[in-house]
Amino acid sequence: METYLNHPTFGLLFRVCMVEENQELFTTLYAHRLFFVVKTSPNGLGFEPIGRSDARHLVENRLRLLRRMGLSKDLEQLQLIHRRTFQ
Repeated sequence: METYLNHPTFGLLFRVCMVEENQELFTTLYAHRLFFVVKTSPNGLGFEPIGRSDARHLVENRLRLLRRMGLSKDLEQLQLIHRRTFQ
């Protein structure tokens, strides 16, 4: 399922993957050049900008976790997003 979020400055963001509980990685919809860790809290959403290499590292960590957990469908989807975004 694709998830989108509207950033107050950068417009529509595309969800790349979950990072941790209450934290997800998003990127700008068309360029895939700006990345944000979006944190959900009772006070609302927080946007933390991160660099491309840090974003790639977060996605690769998530890929390893999905492999260990044996979640092949989620793994395949994230591998496709990884290829489109970082290669």
